[in-house]
Amino acid sequence: MTKGDPMSLFDERPVRPALLRGWRKRCPNCGAGPMLRGYLKVRESCPVCGEELHHQRADDGPAYLTILIVGHLMAPLILYFFTKYRPDPYVLASVFSVGTVALSLFLLPRLKGMLVALQWAKRMHGFGHIAPGE
Repeated sequence: MTKGDPMSLFDERPVRPALLRGWRKRCPNCGAGPMLRGYLKVRESCPVCGEELHHQRADDGPAYLTILIVGHLMAPLILYFFTKYRPDPYVLASVFSVGTVALSLFLLPRLKGMLVALQWAKRMHGFGHIAPGE
């Protein structure tokens, strides 16, 4: 099938490679071009392969996932360290606040990349549309 063929709309887009490319903040199509411009701004299109990325609708999903993951990792750690070592509450709050912020800042753009890549792989929100010139 050619790219302009209407049946190419149903070609398989593997999810796992797309998610891994999204985790690396790369284009879900080619894996070479950067997906993000800045910290969280998704590019209009890939500078390498030209894949349009403006269709994405990540919205608040990456933030919710980040809160979910960080909360489930940090809460048991705080409880463990507090019951095992009994540090001063100010020390515990200071150390875990810095850890929580650092982990959140690390995860947020990666989870956004994965969410955009999932939308691309599943042809959601206009990613499955055939462009007029194709």
